Amino acid sequence: MPRKSDVRLPHAWKEIEPTGRRRVRIEQVMPAVDGGRYPVKRIPGESLEIEVHAFADGHEPLFVLLEFREPGEQEWVAIRMEDLGNDRWRGGISFLKTGMGYYRISGWIDPVAHWQDGLRKKYEAGMTEDLEVELQEGDAIIRSCAGRAGDEEDSRLIMDWSDQIREGDLPSRIRHALDPHPASLASRFPDPRFVSVTPVDLPVLVERERALRGAWYEFFPRSSGTVEGRHGTLEDARLRLPGIAEMGFDVVYLPPIHPIGHAFRKGPNNRPDAGPDVPGSPWAIGSREGGHTAIEPRLGTTETFDRFMEEARRLDLEVALDLAFQCSPDHPYVQSHPEWFRQRPDGSIHYAENPPKKYQDIYPFDFLSENWKELWEELRSVVLFWVSRGVRIFRVDNPHTKPFPFWEWLIAEVRHADPDVVFLAEAFTRPKVMYHLAHLGFSQSYTYFTWKNTKEELEEYLTELTTAPVRDSFRPNLWPNTPDILHDYLQKGGRPAFLTRLALAATMSASYGVYGPPYEWGENRPIREGSEEYLNSEKYEVRHWHPEPPDTLRPVMTRLNRIRKEFPVLGWNHNLIFHPVENDQILAFSKGQEGQDNWILTVVNLDPGHFQMGWLTFDPKEEGAFEVEDLMTNARYSWSGNRHFVQFDPRDPNTLPFHVFRLSRSNR
Repeated sequence: MPRKSDVRLPHAWKEIEPTGRRRVRIEQVMPAVDGGRYPVKRIPGESLEIEVHAFADGHEPLFVLLEFREPGEQEWVAIRMEDLGNDRWRGGISFLKTGMGYYRISGWIDPVAHWQDGLRKKYEAGMTEDLEVELQEGDAIIRSCAGRAGDEEDSRLIMDWSDQIREGDLPSRIRHALDPHPASLASRFPDPRFVSVTPVDLPVLVERERALRGAWYEFFPRSSGTVEGRHGTLEDARLRLPGIAEMGFDVVYLPPIHPIGHAFRKGPNNRPDAGPDVPGSPWAIGSREGGHTAIEPRLGTTETFDRFMEEARRLDLEVALDLAFQCSPDHPYVQSHPEWFRQRPDGSIHYAENPPKKYQDIYPFDFLSENWKELWEELRSVVLFWVSRGVRIFRVDNPHTKPFPFWEWLIAEVRHADPDVVFLAEAFTRPKVMYHLAHLGFSQSYTYFTWKNTKEELEEYLTELTTAPVRDSFRPNLWPNTPDILHDYLQKGGRPAFLTRLALAATMSASYGVYGPPYEWGENRPIREGSEEYLNSEKYEVRHWHPEPPDTLRPVMTRLNRIRKEFPVLGWNHNLIFHPVENDQILAFSKGQEGQDNWILTVVNLDPGHFQMGWLTFDPKEEGAFEVEDLMTNARYSWSGNRHFVQFDPRDPNTLPFHVFRLSRSNR
């Protein structure tokens, strides 16, 4: 992508008062989110391909310019856009710095190219009587361009061209006049009164790499101890970090670590009749020990949290904290700021509910109360408190149940303090709401992946997520399970189902995550038939995950994460391509770099209970026979042409229900 301007900008186009003499029309600028109201998203170095429709009345040639400005910079860089024909223009750029960058399009009638075109036609037609006047007209155009060149060297080169047109015999002057190189330079300096510009500078939010890609591992610190039944601590959790790093994960996500309320505390399996010794739900935040900036005493102190963070940094792991803006009835806010909650006519405070479910242990904030400004500012201070302790990632609980203006304001405020903070939206809601949260600033989001299990569903949904316009603002993070969701596919499919969903999540998306220990163990027992809730859920009790079972998925997770790191093509979303397989139970897709043999092909059996086989259509542009390597097993297969036979037997415990292929080294 170009970094230096190939067009100097002597004028600020927008400072010139618009007139009716701006003939060029610029339309359909893509990508642009809601006409530029919200930013397109990229990471440093990521390609941003921009297309526009630009045209004018008449038949004169146009000069269309793509200008962009790096975050924090005032100077615009400009490149000339490529004419694709049919009034379509394209230009490619990339940003190198994080923050908010901008781009815009400008265009004008190119008087130099128009003059050259007319001169050429008359010369080739033998209309010699008109050529002298044509040369004089062109010379006037050229000299006016030289006068607008802000750089002395550019001005001198253009004037040299003018001198060549004025001197010598007619054939020599014509030859110089039709030279495309000085003409291209002169065309860059139009009369600004005739330059059309997009009405707004289009924003591009450039976030750090973790906003796009990463492997997440979720676990409850209170279940990280090695003694069954004993409440774990942050120190226990710290000792788990080396194992998580060895598996190749990038982000450790902790559910809320704050003090848990006692009022209406929920017991095992969400029973309302909790005894005094049950730990309660971490999402019922707040007690006499503190609120959103405090740590549950049984987990430790701020000092033990700091040691946890230090160990994570040593292992090159990032820590994501849960941001759940809600309170238990015991939260200090309830006593000090009752105006921040909705009052019922009988004087009680509204608790959370989703009839017939009741969550008496949780009080939602009233974000639109008369004291909303004080509430918003307090919640901002909560986020900045954890940022000050080194947290740069937040998984936000149910953001779709809080006002959109709040998130737009809060995320902008936090990024003003630290532009590297990443926000993951846990928003299982309507698609347009999920996409709008991305518009407001959320870096990435949970998705419907958990409920997409057929070939047709997966192809349709992932194509939607990885192509424009969704791709330009919404980044998916695929989770096959969460503490709230144990899908029927996992409940009934056994180990092959867990392997299939893991392979899909890890290779289809730049970001994916697992609710770790239950996934490693293949935990698939629901609380009841038809429910997606885990039996004996960690949300309500301390679990014990030690020692690991012999059929743990840890080695498979480790290998997949290593493949993700070794092959950067898996760290993008826009390069996902699905390939036909003559079997609806087998899904095939690849990620690669166009025109190169750097590709990864994943083939997955979606049927966890039956033998499946079929013919895959995949053309890697190799001549003759070639060899592919399965990166999971190191097995090699000889292929030729573009049709290849694949088969899976989930009944065989020694095989995997998926392949992750690459072109064998022997072919390189």
